[in-house]
Formats: sequence, C-alpha cells, structure tokens
Amino acid sequence: MKHAVLALWILLAFGSVVAVPPVPAAIREYFIAAEDVVWDFAPSGQDLVHGGRIPRPYRTKWKKTRYIEYTDATFTTPKPQPPWLGILGPIIRAEVGDEILVHFQNRSRRAHGIHPHGVRYDKANEGAHYIPAGAGAAIPPGGAFDYHWTADERSGPGPDDPSSIVWWYHGHVDEPFDTNVGLLGPIVITAAGMARPDATPKDVDREFVTLFMIFNEAHDRERGLMHSINGYIFGNLRGLQINRNEVVRWYVLGMGNEADLHSPHWHGRTLRYQHRNTDVIELLPGSMATADMVADNPGTWMLHCHVADHIAAGMVTTYTVNP
Repeated sequence: MKHAVLALWILLAFGSVVAVPPVPAAIREYFIAAEDVVWDFAPSGQDLVHGGRIPRPYRTKWKKTRYIEYTDATFTTPKPQPPWLGILGPIIRAEVGDEILVHFQNRSRRAHGIHPHGVRYDKANEGAHYIPAGAGAAIPPGGAFDYHWTADERSGPGPDDPSSIVWWYHGHVDEPFDTNVGLLGPIVITAAGMARPDATPKDVDREFVTLFMIFNEAHDRERGLMHSINGYIFGNLRGLQINRNEVVRWYVLGMGNEADLHSPHWHGRTLRYQHRNTDVIELLPGSMATADMVADNPGTWMLHCHVADHIAAGMVTTYTVNP
C-alpha cells in the first residue's frame, strides 16, 4: 500500500511512474555454538510434583551437547534464555519474508552442524550429512559455518494455522546420536504482517516451547531412560508462569525413538488445536504442533504425557496461572 501511494505521488508530481524498490527483508542473525556440557535432569534432587526424592534407579547427571546462543560474533557472552527452555537451544525466529543467518561454531569434540525444518535452504545450508553432502553438513571440532536460510511463504502458517508455527532444528551428522545427545532447538515463523519487531506474534501474550522426549543415556537401562520435558524429569521443569487471561501459545515438539509416542495433557484448561478444543495432543518423533490457550483458570496445574509408563517415569511437570 505504501509503495502504491508513493508511486501515485510521483505520478502526480512528475507525470510518470518511477519504479519503487521493494522493502528489504529483515535479516535475523544468531550466534550459536555446539558445546559439551554435563546436564542434570533433576537439579533439585526431588520429585517436585508428587514429593520425595527422585525414585531409584534413576541417575540424573549425564554428558550432553547443547546449542548455546551468544550475544555477538565474539562468542564470549552467552545470551540468557528463559529457564523453561531447559536443554533446548535458543528459539530462532523470523517473519515470513525474512532471511535467517546463523553463525555456527563447533566447540564440541565431534563433528556437528544444524539442520532446519520448514525454512528454505540450498544444498550448502542443509546441515545434513549424507551423500551428496553440502558444505554445512558436518563442521569439525573447532570449525565454523554461516547458515543462510529463508522464511518463505511455505515456511509460515497456512491459511488454517494460527499466526505462528513451530519447526525443528537439530544435529544431523549422525541424527539419532545428535538428537539424543541434546542438539535440539525450535524455529518459530510468524505470518507476514503479524509479527512484532522481534518476530514474535502480535496476537499472543506469552509463548512456551515443550519437548517431550526420552533421552536414552545408558543403552536402554532404566537408570538412564530420562522421560523428560525439555530435559527435566519429575517436575524439575520450572518457569511455566502465566498471568490470568493471557493468550498463551504452546509449541509442542516430539523427538526420539519408537518409544517416543507421547500425548501431552494439560490439566485446568483446554487448548485450541487444529480447529478443535482439546486438552491432549498426539505426538510422534519429529512432530511439531502449535496450540493456543486462554489462561482464565487460576491455579497450579499438571502438564504431563498421558502414556502411563511415561507418567511413572517422570514425564510430568506443572504450570501456573497466576490470579
């Protein structure tokens, strides 16, 4: 509209239409490193939902590799992220039409990269290791690569979707190993014209991302099967705080193996998902779902996978709607 108005003004002023250059897309820039860490799936040592200590035989500290965001190209100052993101890497955001530039450094002991879902990329920026592989497929320890992706129209919400949707990014050199070790994160794409300057959706008050996944830390032995939400078990995922009457968008993700058949269930309120009201969403490995909640029921409510064995193994936490 503003280009049409400008062209009309030029026509009236000069008697001819001069081509008006398009507004350039925003470039969303991120500085992300893969780093080896020790991750604690239950830092409190307690079952914060039902009370008592973490039951035997679970061991909660394991070696992992994570995507960690930094503030700038020096990669010296980690960028704070909300505690509820847990083991997940930073939220990569864009509005439809934007370019995404991810400066990646591999500070781990194995070759790694970043493979995105949903966005448009060429072969060099696919970030997946197979024949034929692009330049960004497997970055060696100490190496770096700049990933260039585009949030095109098909990256964003469809005509029946909410104003933003979630996609995966994850390691894909050895995909089963890379995702199980913790190289996972969300991409959120907002529809054109529906984004704030930071690319968050205008029509939402608060957003959460939740990953339901069993991290297999000890070759299928029970002590190392971490039935987690965002890398936490038995209620140790904290920070899911909401103010009354806020519109909350839940981005729900699944990943893992054949045991990772999950059914996240919210107590206390229903959500709008795929044109229906529900309080349970079905997830398979690699799944991505977006659902909205009007948080008008104050209280602290349970959020858990409804698979019975997964509840018993700690895939449960709480969220709070403040009065």
